[in-house]
Amino acid sequence: MSDLNELNNSSHSVRPQSIRLILADDDSFIRESLKVLLGLDPGISVTATASNGREALELLESGTPADVVLMDIRMPDCDGVEGTRIIKTRFPDVRVLMLTTFDDDEYIIQALQNGASGYLLKNVPPDRIIQGIKTVHNGDMLIHPDIARKLASLLRPAAAPRTNEPIDSYGLTRMELAVAEAISEGLSNKEIAAKLFLSEGTVKNYVTDILGKLSLRDRTQIAIFMLKK
Repeated sequence: MSDLNELNNSSHSVRPQSIRLILADDDSFIRESLKVLLGLDPGISVTATASNGREALELLESGTPADVVLMDIRMPDCDGVEGTRIIKTRFPDVRVLMLTTFDDDEYIIQALQNGASGYLLKNVPPDRIIQGIKTVHNGDMLIHPDIARKLASLLRPAAAPRTNEPIDSYGLTRMELAVAEAISEGLSNKEIAAKLFLSEGTVKNYVTDILGKLSLRDRTQIAIFMLKK
């Protein structure tokens, strides 16, 4: 719990209009290295660090400001999967981005189902981590390409019976289906707009309509819904 004593909650510690970040990792060297690295970006302010998911939740409950939690997936006492669940239950507007050296299938599925906005491996370049934080903060979903392919295969087992209910029975239009499919591929609004020859504003409107028609909470749930169907 030593990291809880290192809080910088005062307003002067957070850059104006920067993304407020809590960093959770049980490895103190990685934790401090990432804190320094991410702090160099003018668009990110690391407001606190934690050594597991429960400490990250306690920081939020104590009033530590955070827009995004960057969290390792395997940690003692409370891992990233459970940490995501308890954080999203109490603070649904906080984005959670998983960062780990592991690409464990079960952990990936559980983290996304618990509300994680994305998943990156630690072997990606530092600028990709920074961009990933900004991507999920903007409301987009971010999944490492290798993991996205694996996730699709896990949620579409070859032996699974085909449903008799066509997906358009949910009231989705052809364009909404195309947008939902692009979301399941991990594309951002900007990328979807370019792919479908739409404006980003139109894509955002489609996403809102899809969430309403499917009674879903966020883009991650849209992706899981599409991959299952």
